[in-house]
Parts: sequence; C-alpha cells; structure tokens
Amino acid sequence: MRFLTDRKRAEGRGSAHAGTEHHWYMQVSAVGLAFIVPAFIYMFGSLLGAPHEQVIASLSRPFPAILSALVLVFGLAHFRKGAQMMIEDYTRKSTKKVLIILVITMTYGLTAAGLFALAKIAL
Repeated sequence: MRFLTDRKRAEGRGSAHAGTEHHWYMQVSAVGLAFIVPAFIYMFGSLLGAPHEQVIASLSRPFPAILSALVLVFGLAHFRKGAQMMIEDYTRKSTKKVLIILVITMTYGLTAAGLFALAKIAL
C-alpha cells in the first residue's frame, strides 16, 4: 500500500528537475527570436543573388551586422537549450552527459565561428 499520492511523488520532479527555468528561458527567447528573425529574413532575402561587393557593403553597415549577430547568438542559444532539454528527457547516465557536452561545445563553436566570420566581413 502506497502512502504517497501521485501528486506528491511528482511534485518538484521534471525530467531535469529544473523544467520551469528551461521552459521560461525557451518562451522568452522564442518571443525575442519571433521579432528579429523576420527582419533578418527580409534583409538576407534582399541580398540573395546580389554581387559579392554589394553583400559585403550591406553587411559592413551597423544595423545588418548587429541584426545578424543577434540572430546568430540568440538562435544558437535557443537551439542549445532546446537540444539540452531534449537530451535530458530522452537519454540517461553517461550518454546524457556526453551528448550535452557535445551539443554545448558545438553551439559555442558555431557561435564563435559565425561571429568571427561576421566580424571579418563587417570590419
């Protein structure tokens, strides 16, 4: 006979034991990305098929460079948190740790490489 109710056993338990913080982070970053991604798509779409010099000139201006950096940083941070939540939900033990380390390393590496490339273009 169980003395704990289902609610009592589930209270404070998420798959990662920090579900609320992850959820709110994902909600806030999704709203932020919902505002900046359409502007980025419009800017990037206007540069498709343009000559190399025009693309470099456009990305050398402050607004397009900052917008590209924001999309890169916040998009990859959103991806990192989402992938980490998925890994925590569906994997266990050492596999979970290894996959989380790989995802975090990959996203930081992509962010650094993207910002470096953007800085080379903009400067």
